[in-house]
Amino acid sequence: MQLSLHSIYMNNLQSNKKGMNEIIILLIIGLVAGILSGMVGIGGGIVIVPALVYFLTYSQHQAQGTVLFMFLLPIGILGVYNYHKEGHIEWNTALVMASTFLIGSFFGSKIAISIDQALLKKIFGIIILLLSLKMIFGK
Repeated sequence: MQLSLHSIYMNNLQSNKKGMNEIIILLIIGLVAGILSGMVGIGGGIVIVPALVYFLTYSQHQAQGTVLFMFLLPIGILGVYNYHKEGHIEWNTALVMASTFLIGSFFGSKIAISIDQALLKKIFGIIILLLSLKMIFGK
């Protein structure tokens, strides 16, 4: 039996009785996150996780796991192409970070899964808040 990502998603939608409204919301979330990712390099965690939690009532764990799965796909390839054309990619830096990101993602997911959802939401919010303050008021 051959399964594609589309058939897995469609089966999941049908089994969870999700409707057209949810598909539209997911398309909008993806589009907004993609635009923000291309513009300022954010999207996955900062935009999609809260949107899934608050608009579609995903648990924090479900939202984070869903976004991590999305990252497995080459979703940023067209944005990378545009930045590459303009000479704005430090390839060695990206490769070094990607190698440690892979390891960190494994251990981070293990930690997140073991934490209560309410605490995980607070940790997530504090990280976003601290980063925001640094971006706004830092040098």
